[in-house]
Amino acid sequence: METPPIVLTTDFGLADPYVGVMKGVILGINPHAAVVDLTHHIQPQNVRQASFLLGTSHRFFPQGAIHAAVVDPGVGTDRRPVLLVTPGARFISPDNGLLSEVLASWLDGPPSWPGRVFVPDGLEAYHLTNDEYWLHPLSNTFHGRDVFAPVAAHLSLGVPPQDFGPRVCELEWRPIPRPVTHVNSVEGEVVYVDRFGNLVTNIPVENIAGWTNVVTEISSVRINGLSRTFHSPEPAAGETARLMGGSLGYLEIAVPDGNAATALAVAAGEPVKITCSAPN
Repeated sequence: METPPIVLTTDFGLADPYVGVMKGVILGINPHAAVVDLTHHIQPQNVRQASFLLGTSHRFFPQGAIHAAVVDPGVGTDRRPVLLVTPGARFISPDNGLLSEVLASWLDGPPSWPGRVFVPDGLEAYHLTNDEYWLHPLSNTFHGRDVFAPVAAHLSLGVPPQDFGPRVCELEWRPIPRPVTHVNSVEGEVVYVDRFGNLVTNIPVENIAGWTNVVTEISSVRINGLSRTFHSPEPAAGETARLMGGSLGYLEIAVPDGNAATALAVAAGEPVKITCSAPN
């Protein structure tokens, strides 16, 4: 691919000029760059949410895509800007755990506790230290503009990863909580609330494959069964919420034509327990 797309993920929102300025920097370096917005509505400073959405979404982009992900509470401190190279994509971000869910699919038995992990075999990581590829003067508060955007643009022009700085063997690890599975139940939590108010859990859909008589408990609400869509089966009178397999590959709790987060008065971090009578 001659000009891989540059995919932006930030917590900048769209009310301020920050996203537009990042795009301006990219196009100033590579006028032919195809810049795509994954999302700019990550909750401010919510690295875990950004990690989850990047980890579940990056596989839908073309081979060689460049992801510039900037949720950076430690901007201007000694946290490292890094480049992670995988067989399918490149990822530019602060080394603050944002790449955890990208790394997770490459790790054999990923640890459940935070810390640092070795870069898995087949991947490479680089510390972005070569300021030849930055904007100057360097701001202490906007490395999205001055470091990550220009590095992404130069990378899209074919600059080799090793030219941006030295190779590193460890990256920061801040995983989302993993569900705990028992004989006939699984316990997890809500990890993301989308703009429709759907409650996305950390429980993969396949975790309950073949289960019957599924019952979901969240807050003080009990949900019977597993629905196929928002409207099949048709909502029953008095139905509070329903459990369904979401497009991200995780179980979600939704309210047909409504907002589950509001209706159930819950947010990210809320515990979820799913039981059944006869799992296969």
